[in-house]
Amino acid sequence: MITFEKVSKFYPHNVVALKDISLTIASGEFVSIVGQSGTGKTTLAKLIIAEERLSEGRLIIGDWDITHIDSKDVPLLRRQIGVVFQDFKLLPQKTLFENVAFALEVSGASHAKIIQIVPQVLKIVGLHHKQDRFPREVSGGEQQRVVIARALVHRPKILVADEPTGNLDAINAHEIVELLLKINSFGTTVVLVTHNREIVNSLRKRVLTLDHGHLVSDQASGKYRL
Repeated sequence: MITFEKVSKFYPHNVVALKDISLTIASGEFVSIVGQSGTGKTTLAKLIIAEERLSEGRLIIGDWDITHIDSKDVPLLRRQIGVVFQDFKLLPQKTLFENVAFALEVSGASHAKIIQIVPQVLKIVGLHHKQDRFPREVSGGEQQRVVIARALVHRPKILVADEPTGNLDAINAHEIVELLLKINSFGTTVVLVTHNREIVNSLRKRVLTLDHGHLVSDQASGKYRL
């Protein structure tokens, strides 16, 4: 599903974000990517969604070699990859329903499709009964659930979650992780980028550890040891 072949990412002034990364994430896996701040976790996530371009190596998503992906093809790629970041980026003037619907509207979906899909994804995240509320009227955990619902509207094969619990308390963080596990159980590949030791250790899923841009550990059912 996701294959990095000797991937490196350099920034100006000799900054090395990632160096010689080789790994494969199979379809349907749940993988945590961990490491201290500045180790390249977010850069790796951004390479997967083509927000950043690699400097060396090869990157394959499914059957698609995105190493030199054309800018016009990036929107098509991102319809196959749901993305959840720490910053909710919800539109405050729109209801929860409208926030999720907006992701479909910008891709040209019909009104009939929107009416069909939005209630489905809101039900998956447990917010169908609050669809007419505005972001300010729900909790931080519920706002993050809306973000996840928005990421699911195109029924992605992959969900990339970069620090999705970073702004949440322990209870809400646990609920978000349970939701990610539920989505994974549907067959969606989940890539979780996090520095939360407790969450990673409770998952008992595969753990990739980065240190100074290098992949230093790949545990099939591991713990965050740094």
